[in-house]
Parts: sequence; C-alpha cells; structure tokens
Amino acid sequence: MKTREKGEYYGTHRVIKPEGLLPQAAEKIDNSLPIYSNEILIDVIALQPTATAMHTIKTECGEDETKVKERILQIVEDRGKFQDPITKSGGMLIGTVKEIGDDLKKKGTLNLKVGDKIATLVSLSLTPLQIRQINKIDLQNEQVWCDAYAILFESGIYTKIPDDLGEELSLAVMDIAGAPASIAKNAREGDIIVVMGAGKAGLLSLAEAKKRVAPTGKVICMEYSKAQCELVRKLKLADIVLCVDGQKPLEVFNKYIEATSGRLADLTVSTVNVPDTELSTILVTKDTGRLFFYSMSTDFCKASLGCEGVKKYPTMILGSGYCPGHAEIAFNIVRENDSLRKYLVERYCV
Repeated sequence: MKTREKGEYYGTHRVIKPEGLLPQAAEKIDNSLPIYSNEILIDVIALQPTATAMHTIKTECGEDETKVKERILQIVEDRGKFQDPITKSGGMLIGTVKEIGDDLKKKGTLNLKVGDKIATLVSLSLTPLQIRQINKIDLQNEQVWCDAYAILFESGIYTKIPDDLGEELSLAVMDIAGAPASIAKNAREGDIIVVMGAGKAGLLSLAEAKKRVAPTGKVICMEYSKAQCELVRKLKLADIVLCVDGQKPLEVFNKYIEATSGRLADLTVSTVNVPDTELSTILVTKDTGRLFFYSMSTDFCKASLGCEGVKKYPTMILGSGYCPGHAEIAFNIVRENDSLRKYLVERYCV
C-alpha cells in the first residue's frame, strides 16, 4: 500500500476536531488508510482497555457482553480511537507490525520489522484505531480480542512481546507497567510503602515494592475485596494486608494507624479503579512522603484540596503510563515471582 506524505511527529495531522489539539485531547481523529510515511500500521490482536474505562462501560451496559461490544464499537466509530468519553482513558494493545512507513525505515532507529509482535506503550486514547469485528470479549479480564488495525505515530513507543511470556500474559502485564516501574525508581530501602488496590497494577506494584524496601522496610496492601486480600496473603506480596473501603477515609486511617503503631507511609501508590479514594491515600502518607496516583478515576481537585483540608503537604505525583524502562521492569517482575506468574497465567491466559 502506497503511503501518504510525512505527517507531524506527534500525530496532529490526524486530528479532526477540535483543531490544534494533540490526538489524546481531541474528540475525533482520522483513522483512515493508507498510513503516512512516518507511521507504523499494526494488525491488532487484542485491546486491553484501562480498568477505569472498562468499569465505566460495564456499569453503563449492565455487564451485558453484547452491549459492551456495541458500546466499544460505537466509541471507536465516533472518535476514531478507543477513549472512554467520561474518564478520557484508553488502554493499550498488542498486535503484529504490518507496514512501516518509508521515512521511518530510512531513519534506521526502529529495531523493528514487518511481522514483529509488539505491545504499544502509548494510550489507546490517542491511537488511530479501526475495528472490523470484535471476536471475543473477556469481561472479567477486560480484554477485547478483535479483527482491527491501529496506527502508531513517529513519537509512539512500543516493546516487542518476549517469547518467554507470550501474547496473553504480555497483554495482561503491559497496560499497568508504569506503576511498578515508578516504585522501582522511587522506593528506598527501609521505606514503608502502601499500595491501594490489589488488581493487576497493585499486585505487580506490591511485588516490586517488596524487593525494593527489603530487608528493613514494610509493604502494606489496602484493598476492598476480601478475596483479593487473601490472594495477596497467599502470594506473600505484603507484610500487612488491610481489608478496607477506600471511600471511607477515616475508617481506613484508623485501621492503618492501629496496624502500623502510628507510622505513616513514605510512599503511597493508588491503583484503584473507583472514585473518592483520594483522602484515604493522603491520610496514611506522612507530610514528607510521596503520593503516586495511577488511577484514571482520581480527581486531582479532590486530592489537592483534600490535602489542604487536612493540613498535609506530601509530594503528589500524577503517575504516567510511561516510565523509562517500564516494560522490562514489568516483565522481570513476572519472571522473578513464580507464584505471581502462576496466578497471572491461570487468570489471564486461556
């Protein structure tokens, strides 16, 4: 297929409306073919929407699989990409490289060839996407297996899918790779680290935290689901596991203080997919501590004003889905933790 002339580095040539925005902020982008000479065309194998986006859509559709499929197709039809209209979050995908634009080939810096299987490390909320058919949707694991194509801009980032992990496990791991990588880069030996939420992102974050704070630090998991709390205990990913409702901050704080004899967290990471948990993470963190918000359901106005309201001044950081080296860090967590890998394979690889 003949490519079009070179497009803008960040993909603004694909923006339809409003003009002048980058693709993530745009309401609609152009997902048409052929690609531009500095783009990559991907045959999509599966999409992994964010937990927040899928929670919103499943709730809206009453957990009805047919309605969820229709809603996803409608979003992509309307926007030219997958982006939850409410939270504006997207997700990531895995696929096979079908075509590389001539200008990218000439640069010689891709280390990529047609036929390579990759996971994209940029959000679906900015990735041109056309879904021809959804073949299977896994509501529990929030994965969408489909016949589709996607387009990666020159600025886009990706990682090759490692042979020793395979497609399904890589898909499960990569959409939350930013959280454990930031722990790897910010945790210190002896820290108390709190992870709010024990979904995929929480489990990998707990595993990385345990490695980084040893031997004198402590890792604390705060999770609503009793089943997930038991899983964390079984996998031995935390020193303390608190089954709490993050939407009830004083209750969370009191249970935390009792469990830690009053020592507040040096680093707190929020990975939950429900709103109104900001104050719980703030209260358990010391004033000189750090807060990473990786949940797309976070209301940063509530977080900022909440800190003010309880006279706290921790450093609050908006967690990005991208962190240098985050793909390899996430893959290595799985490689180094046999029990966690076994759980992930049983849960996400069918």
